[in-house]
Amino acid sequence: MSRLTTIGRGSVVAALVGVGVLAAACSSGGSSSTTTAPTTTIPSKVIPTQAKDAAIAALVPSSVAATGQLTQAMDATYPPDEFIAPGTTTIVGMDADLGKAIAQVLGLKPVLQNVTFGSIIAGLQAGKYNIGNSSFTDTLARQQSVNFVDYFTAGEAFYVKSGSSMSFNGLTSLCGHTVAVETGTVEQTDSQTASKACTKAGKSAVTTLSFADQNSVNLAVASGRADVGFADSQVAGYVVAQSSGEFKLTGSAFNVAPYGIAVPKNSTLDVAIQQALKKLVSNGVYAEILAKWGTQSGAVSAITINGATS
Repeated sequence: MSRLTTIGRGSVVAALVGVGVLAAACSSGGSSSTTTAPTTTIPSKVIPTQAKDAAIAALVPSSVAATGQLTQAMDATYPPDEFIAPGTTTIVGMDADLGKAIAQVLGLKPVLQNVTFGSIIAGLQAGKYNIGNSSFTDTLARQQSVNFVDYFTAGEAFYVKSGSSMSFNGLTSLCGHTVAVETGTVEQTDSQTASKACTKAGKSAVTTLSFADQNSVNLAVASGRADVGFADSQVAGYVVAQSSGEFKLTGSAFNVAPYGIAVPKNSTLDVAIQQALKKLVSNGVYAEILAKWGTQSGAVSAITINGATS
């Protein structure tokens, strides 16, 4: 259901959900179209600046504390979790607000960096970023590379063009269809796994189209290159809500799993992040941020480390 690296992450033709006007890429048949997307309205709610908590800040590794900042890698193409505010270069969204608040509790300056999702874990391992804050699904496989501080739950969901007569519900419904996913996401892995199951059952394979970012996934669906888009449930829902009727959800959300903030395996920063999030839960700021972005359904009551069971 969600963004996962090598083991995930929806508008109309618009690159970012509802951002401007974009010419749809040609389909395999050579036709093209132009779609006008509505302008996304960014919530006006301002999340209060958090005071540094000295006891929690003391948990930050000295190598990170010495820099005075918390560098956070994000693929900002994934509203409402993380995306670029229209007409700006500013990263906004649920994860962006949470990341800022966490850094403030730790007494650090939040530095949000927009990078390709599939490169984040490698960047963490190379020391380029302190954390990966980008709708990562926590899985046992991924825990071999990084630790996760789990803070949210989400499922996987499908969306199609509103005029489509096709319906999808669960992975078995993908047999014989073309699916658009973001590279490095759990949706990519699930689509590829479903294809093997389809052929084993004597059905047609799934054609998985993988793209470097979610914007391109949306474009593939809007242009007709793909039958269906496959993303995290809250992302797909936000996409459809912002699309002015261009897209619709199909089927029910499934494979609900935890989201985690990724931290290098050789760092104790995960404990500091966990305690900062616990404080944001207890003081109500966590709930305030989720309410701002309409993602309350994914709220958790306990902040855990490496809580995945599969």
